[in-house]
Amino acid sequence: MRNEILLIGSVLLIYGMVLIAYKLFGKNGLFAMTVLATVFANIEVLILIEGFGMSQTLGNVMFASTYLITDILSENEGKEYAARAVWLGVFTSVAMLLFTQYFLLYTPAEADWVTPHLRAIFSTTPRMLLASFTGYVISQRFDVWLYHRFWEFTTQKTGDKKRLLWLRNNGATLISQVLNTALFTLIAFAGWYDGETLLSVMLSSYVVYIFTSLLDTPAVYLGRWMKFNGMIPES
Repeated sequence: MRNEILLIGSVLLIYGMVLIAYKLFGKNGLFAMTVLATVFANIEVLILIEGFGMSQTLGNVMFASTYLITDILSENEGKEYAARAVWLGVFTSVAMLLFTQYFLLYTPAEADWVTPHLRAIFSTTPRMLLASFTGYVISQRFDVWLYHRFWEFTTQKTGDKKRLLWLRNNGATLISQVLNTALFTLIAFAGWYDGETLLSVMLSSYVVYIFTSLLDTPAVYLGRWMKFNGMIPES
């Protein structure tokens, strides 16, 4: 049960940090969390664990927080800022690729013991980042677009822009995560794992995204409540 407890705790920790960053720094806090989530998700995803009876990679919750961020920005700040967060994540992925591959070009000193470990991690980074980059750009841009299409639909049906937030939040995220999961898993792990493991990773990742999407709904509502009660600084 250790992994399961840690996975549940990661949702509370990561989503809580998103809201704290928003409370302290406004939009800039969410942009900062986008950068952090992009970097750490690309490292965490190299770790394969067993949890809830499934094989799954880490990084799913961290990456899911980027959808929470764009949904909060879409809801509270506007489509422009949500799109800016997406492109900030793209820039972070490219910068991480360039920086990590550049420092591996150095010849380490004889007393160095860190480089082999870093090389083991970051030698896989280009493929991980390509997979992450492709899935992130396509799914996140689609998510922002679909969120606002759902918003138009819910506003038209209810006559109230604030109602049915749960529907546009979950609908946009769950559909866009299908794209992200399929693209990332195939690009990142094809040839590393057999077809059965690939399918297991893909399905388990999407199951995790279903739960993280449902669990981020209270965070989106709380973010909106904080915004409209004057608790979020302008930035």
